[in-house]
Amino acid sequence: MASTAGQTRSSWLKWSALAAAAGVAGASVVATTTSALAGYFARKVVTPDRVREEDLPILAVIPDGTKLQIVLPATADTTVEGSYGLFFDRGAGHAVVGRIISHVPREGTVTREVLRTTAGDLRHARQGWWSGSIFTHPSQLGLGSEDVTLELPGGPAPAWLVPADEPLATWAIMVHGRGTSRMEGLRAVPAARALGLNSLLISYRNDGEAAAADDGRYGLGVTEWADVEAAIEYALAHGAHDVVLFGYSMGGAIALQAADRSRLRRHIKALVLDAPVINWVDVLAHQARLNRLPEAVGRYGQLMLTHPLGRRVTGLAAPVDLKSMDWVVRAVELRTPTLIIHSIDDDFVPYGPTAELARKNPEMVEFEPFSHARHTKEYNVDPVRWDAVVDAWLRPRLGRYQLPRNGGEE
Repeated sequence: MASTAGQTRSSWLKWSALAAAAGVAGASVVATTTSALAGYFARKVVTPDRVREEDLPILAVIPDGTKLQIVLPATADTTVEGSYGLFFDRGAGHAVVGRIISHVPREGTVTREVLRTTAGDLRHARQGWWSGSIFTHPSQLGLGSEDVTLELPGGPAPAWLVPADEPLATWAIMVHGRGTSRMEGLRAVPAARALGLNSLLISYRNDGEAAAADDGRYGLGVTEWADVEAAIEYALAHGAHDVVLFGYSMGGAIALQAADRSRLRRHIKALVLDAPVINWVDVLAHQARLNRLPEAVGRYGQLMLTHPLGRRVTGLAAPVDLKSMDWVVRAVELRTPTLIIHSIDDDFVPYGPTAELARKNPEMVEFEPFSHARHTKEYNVDPVRWDAVVDAWLRPRLGRYQLPRNGGEE
């Protein structure tokens, strides 16, 4: 899950019509309808979207001297201050949208300034999608980078390596969320570089860039952590002594699994997680409620994900062990220092489990709440604060040992 390039609810789970049908179904077909809805629910959770829906109408693009303004429907996302990405032309176009110029509730519109267009011609765009990704390549940060290839268990995967000016022997590995790509982690690169961390922004199975898994399904972290292990192995082979994992949304669940299960977990110095999935059962139940699915449908869908017989419906090669990813229950087992940044108004991955994890394991977990940032857009709302929080928490944990001049082991 994650911010997608920015993720909206409609890009993930769209069941309202089916839920309405369940509400009017006759008693004789309730069981069949419930089963069908639960199967759809379960498949949707683990099936990557092959085409991203352009669900945001672009009402007008207005010239403003040498700049542009854009008029959009006023939604819970588009009316929050900050800077955001807007993808259009089926993802080939990208613009960065800034401050709100006017908001007219009676018309249901908001006008915002366009800070820059990085690809495509926004003036001719009619539809797009809202995103937290304000950068699509390291060059847009004014930084040099190297295209590298990681050898994952399922095949090759592209990654960006963004070097720090005076690197430590600790690297940052950025793990993006569900339905997104490695560009999501670019927002964390300035903070990582300021700390002296080389940044490795990875792709992983089923994200559209890396080789797909045999079943073509998300493991919600249970399978993807092995791809992070391969990234750690790459870092260690190229001079790193240890790593910090940065994870967004489902990328946070993946990072937690890597810290728990990887044979290289001793090399994971810390976790920095943005709106992570701490408890999938809580998230899935929340999504079922948001989409007006009966409680029984949500529970049955979870059973399909976790039971071997459910594989015939979900297409999973193996059941997903949701209990192993419940870090509220497993709080005391988390022994990796962890910073969690999470907005309290996140209606995609509710912050409650994050707060509970921090309460139950204060020795290892620090929770930094934001507000009005929704899902994985804390940086977009307040990048200065986001960078400062990461720096203040992570800097004391790094130490200052430098990479050997030959790039090898000290």
